[in-house]
Amino acid sequence: MKQNRITNLLGIKYPIIQGGMVWCSGWRLAAAVSNAGGLGLIGAGSMHPEVLQEHIRKCKQATEKPFGVNVPLMYPQIEEIMKIIVDEKVGIVFTSAGNPKSWTPFLKSHGIKVVHVVSSSKFARKCEEAGVDAIVAEGFEAGGHNGREETTTFCLIPQVRRATSLPLLAAGGIATGSGMAAAMALGAEGVQIGTRFALTKESSAHDCFKQLCLSLNEGDTKLLLKKVSPTRLVHNSFSEQVEALENRGASAEELKTLLGKGRAKKGIFEGDLENGEIEIGQIASLFREMQTVDEVVDEIINEYNNVISSGILECF
Repeated sequence: MKQNRITNLLGIKYPIIQGGMVWCSGWRLAAAVSNAGGLGLIGAGSMHPEVLQEHIRKCKQATEKPFGVNVPLMYPQIEEIMKIIVDEKVGIVFTSAGNPKSWTPFLKSHGIKVVHVVSSSKFARKCEEAGVDAIVAEGFEAGGHNGREETTTFCLIPQVRRATSLPLLAAGGIATGSGMAAAMALGAEGVQIGTRFALTKESSAHDCFKQLCLSLNEGDTKLLLKKVSPTRLVHNSFSEQVEALENRGASAEELKTLLGKGRAKKGIFEGDLENGEIEIGQIASLFREMQTVDEVVDEIINEYNNVISSGILECF
């Protein structure tokens, strides 16, 4: 695989970034992905500041390769999180769920590379204005929290590519080498993969969560909680309650009351498959086996190289 703007920017071998997923993306997963040649991300969204600091330090001990931290910009203790990132000399930050202008200048003033996640070409242009180094364009197929536009990844990528000249990563429904090749044919220069890494042995998610997601079929997830924050959920007792409320026109406040606190932790980290919030991408139904990170990365790269060398993308 040739080096490109993404690999050069982030100092990695392969343009594969592991999504910074809540309750899945601890130091073990991030270090494993970085050691395999991609970029591992620690997911700060489910960590108290002192926990994040511990994960950063453990990740430094587990890998000499670049790694980063994913920070949802609506995080309630954002100032503390950003201070820890600077103090611990983290070199790469992926931001999401907020305005990139709010923290990009601060991070870049400390020599940190900034990548922001968007769900539309409109927000991609705002990212360029904010001075980020690269963009992740994430489509409707992704797990967890989604954009309100509900644009699919392969519709989104060429539109974002047309809107900005910044280095571009594709995310949402991408988990294979052929998927990566297709995304790059549309203008992406790399991919961010969440679901497949969430289901690896190194992921900090509960084994019950992983096994459930590895048994899913097409249509077993649905985008719900649209009045609060659109979230792709696996069908279970909790999602049925959410859907029932939404079908009768419940307010955002009613949905927030049902959601309460700790639903994602209950489902993903503690393994409560009925009452927890089980977030995963549509692509989960393609996989049935729990693999190591090394196995996943090797498989993706080998498949990508086979697609490229076969000339499939040039046959038209």
